[in-house]
Amino acid sequence: MNETDGLRYRRLNRAKIITDEPQAPENKNSSYSGKVFRVTLVTLAVSLLVPLIGAIILLESPIEPQYLSFLEPPLMSGALEPNFKLRQAERLFEGQLIGPESMANIGGVLYTGTADGKIVKIEDGKIHTLATLGRPPCGTQKDEPNCGRPLGIRASQNRTLFVADAYLGLFEVNPFTGEVKELVSTQIPVNGKRLSFVNDLDVTRDGRKIYFTASSSKWQRRDYAYLFMEGINDGRLLEYDTFTKEVTVLMDDLRFPNGVQLSPNEDFVLVAELTMARIRRCYVSGLNKGGLDLFVENLPGFPDNIRSSSSGGYWVAMSAVRPNPGFSMHDFLSQKPWIKKIIFKLLSQETLMKFVPKYSLVVELHDSGVCKRSFHDPHGTVATYVSEAHEQDGYLYLGSFRSPFLCRLNLNEV
Repeated sequence: MNETDGLRYRRLNRAKIITDEPQAPENKNSSYSGKVFRVTLVTLAVSLLVPLIGAIILLESPIEPQYLSFLEPPLMSGALEPNFKLRQAERLFEGQLIGPESMANIGGVLYTGTADGKIVKIEDGKIHTLATLGRPPCGTQKDEPNCGRPLGIRASQNRTLFVADAYLGLFEVNPFTGEVKELVSTQIPVNGKRLSFVNDLDVTRDGRKIYFTASSSKWQRRDYAYLFMEGINDGRLLEYDTFTKEVTVLMDDLRFPNGVQLSPNEDFVLVAELTMARIRRCYVSGLNKGGLDLFVENLPGFPDNIRSSSSGGYWVAMSAVRPNPGFSMHDFLSQKPWIKKIIFKLLSQETLMKFVPKYSLVVELHDSGVCKRSFHDPHGTVATYVSEAHEQDGYLYLGSFRSPFLCRLNLNEV
């Protein structure tokens, strides 16, 4: 073997460092524990993700969301500047009234409908049951179709009450005797479409015409979250003639039509289109009869009932807003129907409601539709789930579709 070969195969020995400290043995248990942790974490993730993905793929969504488009919400400034004025309201009859959605006055007596299917009158600080529209059992959403759910309520000049029941139809109620007369039954379709969700109403001064909304022909009131998130345009504004007993469709293709209000001259009817955050107008008399247009669009929230104000304008109640600055989940999801489908595959309506931020808002509009002033309760601390603002004798009474009380706000103090 030559010198070159010897160099080629020579192995170099590394120098060893000799210390007085004992060498730490390799920790095999630590390495094993790390592997077990990683395997456990991956197993847990897979066990959660696989059923979730399976549910998303295999489960059917209860809704078929529509693609909607919105303008950027109006800035919360000027007349819409956030405040705490609704927190100055006082709660009345807390725990004694469940879901007093709408109110009407005859003299000094206040009338409202409740979640257990009753029409009640409030007189001298006491609550009296005036009438029931359906039949028991009552008290839960499951019972609503039979028990009934009074929503809009109005008093005519001849001192008669008119009530819109979500499941049962339109009724005339004697405010003194409690006698009930059915006017329009939801069991009879109108132009081939069901009245699945009767909502609000208004009546002419002579009592002849009643204008009312049917929010959907597909969804009932207890499924209002489905109706709202699906964005289906199957709602209508209708007219009932108390003389001829005929029902006429005035507007259709509406997305969750809700509150109804006649103009002071009774030449047009305002209709809150909740899903679209706007108010539509339908002319019912005069030169423009039959005409349709937008009264106000791009509201800062989702309008419920509309009621006249003493200034000649209109009160509009909203239980959810489109904050700007801020983030509106509804606006964000409006162009992402596939996300809405996934949400309702995984969550129930009641669970979803828990994620909706509480923010009560009441705005007063001029007769031109311009916002005059606004009352807020961020986080719904005092006034929650506001459905109506009813002005009477210097006070604003606030109805709610689910709170167990009425609220009363002194307008002279705000």
